[in-house]
Amino acid sequence: MRKALLLLFLLASIANGVKAQPLSPTDVKTLLERIREKRAAAPSMQADFQEQRKIHLLDEPINSSGKIWFQAPNKFRVERKGNAPSITVSDGQQLWIYYPNFKSAERYSLAKRSPLDAAISAITTALNLENVEHTFHITGEKSEKGYDLELTPRNPSMKRIFQKLLLHLSNDLFAERTDFVLEQFAQRL
Repeated sequence: MRKALLLLFLLASIANGVKAQPLSPTDVKTLLERIREKRAAAPSMQADFQEQRKIHLLDEPINSSGKIWFQAPNKFRVERKGNAPSITVSDGQQLWIYYPNFKSAERYSLAKRSPLDAAISAITTALNLENVEHTFHITGEKSEKGYDLELTPRNPSMKRIFQKLLLHLSNDLFAERTDFVLEQFAQRL
């Protein structure tokens, strides 16, 4: 019994030691500057992602995963896996979505001030991190394995499309994981 209590105490101590430490607003600002310096030297990134789509007609959110590639300032490719796979590609002017299960594709012109433009702009701003403070509230934590940033839109109309982006960065400031929480309209982005 004593050994079990000692083991439980040690495990609790270890768990407390690996908790993330919140970053102050000044720490977040400094971290963003460091990321921008790294991004200037290497303007592209790739990461695995988890996506949760909330559809008002369903009680439970739809979860998917995949890989995202991004090249500053606004080019990206998103490959979703699972029951409804898709490939989304944008060059900043056009957006293409390919659905391999249906062997069909859709094409959208951007920069026409549509809700789709707002969603794409939010995503590229969040991934680019250039002047991101003007568009998002940013909080962060530092852990042993890196940094976790949470970006939530400042603009109420954008919140209806894009709830938040969770970004995990390694200690070397490379994106390792992104979690997007999108609203119903952006469910195919």
